[in-house]
Amino acid sequence: MNFTAEQIAGILEGDIVGNPEIEVSKLSKIEEGTEGSLTFLANPKYKSFIYSTKASITIVNKTFEPEYEINTTLIKVDDAYKSFSKLLEYYNKVKLNKHGIEQPTHISDSVSMGDDIYVGAFSYIGDNVTIGNGVKIFPGSYIGDNVTIGENTIVFAGAKIYSECVVGNHCVINSGAIIGADGFGFTPNEKGEYNKVPQTGNVIVEDFVDVGAATTIDRATLGSTVIRKGVKLDNQIQIAHNVEIGKNTVIAAQTGIAGSTKIGENCQIGGQVGIVGHITIGNNVKIQAQSGIGRNVKDNEVLQGSPALNYGDYNKSYVYFKNLPKIVRDINEIEKKLNGNN
Repeated sequence: MNFTAEQIAGILEGDIVGNPEIEVSKLSKIEEGTEGSLTFLANPKYKSFIYSTKASITIVNKTFEPEYEINTTLIKVDDAYKSFSKLLEYYNKVKLNKHGIEQPTHISDSVSMGDDIYVGAFSYIGDNVTIGNGVKIFPGSYIGDNVTIGENTIVFAGAKIYSECVVGNHCVINSGAIIGADGFGFTPNEKGEYNKVPQTGNVIVEDFVDVGAATTIDRATLGSTVIRKGVKLDNQIQIAHNVEIGKNTVIAAQTGIAGSTKIGENCQIGGQVGIVGHITIGNNVKIQAQSGIGRNVKDNEVLQGSPALNYGDYNKSYVYFKNLPKIVRDINEIEKKLNGNN
C-alpha cells in the first residue's frame, strides 16, 4: 500500500518540505533508506545520514535545518520519534485490517460474534464462545469452549486459548502462546507414582495485555490465574497456576513464575528470572536478569543475584566476588605468618 507525503503529513499534523506527491510503500532505517521508503531522524548521532539517505521521505523535528543539500522530502513534526511510532501503529492497523471468515474453519453454532470480525483459515472456535467487536483471529488458532474474548483483541496464528478462559479488550496474544493449559499439579501415591490433580479453574487476562510468542499461562487449580490490566509479557515466559500479576507490570523473556505467587503493580522483571511459588512481590519492584527470588519482596525493592540481594548490596559484594581467589590467598598468607610468629 502506497502513501504520499501529503497523506502522512496529515496523519502526523506535520509540515512538508519537498514534494508532497512523492509516495512510499515501506519503512527503513535512515542509513539503509531506499527509493520508495520512509524513515525518520530523531537521534543527532545519525544526522549525517540524512544527506546520503535514498529514502523518499524522512520525518524530522521542526528544529532541524539542513546544512547541505538533501534529496529526501522532509515532514517536520514536534517530535520525530513519537511521530514515527504513531505512524508504525497506524501502519500496523492497516496491515492487520482483515475482515471476514476464511475457509476452512470450524465455528460452533453456539458462538456469539460481534461486528467486524476476522477468523483465519484452519481456526477452531468451540461451543458457547463469545467474541467482541473487531476481534481478529489469525489462521490455525484454537479457541476452546466457553471462552470470552473482548473487543479489538488480536489472536495471532497458532495461539491456543483453552476452555473457560477470559481475555479482555485490546489484548494481543502472539503466535504459539497458550492460555489455560493445565497447571503442574500432581500428588505422589503409596507406590511412588504421581496422580494428576484436576485443574478446574481458568485464566483471566484483563484489558490491554500483551502476551508474547510461546508464552504459557496455566489455568488455576481452583479459581483463576489473573493477569491484570496493562501487563506486558515477553516471549517464552512460564506463568504457573493461580499466579496473579498486577497491572502495568512488564516481564522479559524466559522468566518462570511458580504457582500461587502474587506480583504487584508496575514491576519490572528482567529475562531468565526464576520466582518460587507461594510468595508475594510488592509494587514497583525491579528484578535484574537471571535473578532467583525465593522470599517475599517489599514495595520498591531493587534486586539482583541468585538468591537475589538488594541491588546496591549485590554490586558492592560483586567487587569481592571477582577478587575472591586473591583474597583467599592473602588470608592464607596472613595465617601462615601468624602461625609462624607463635
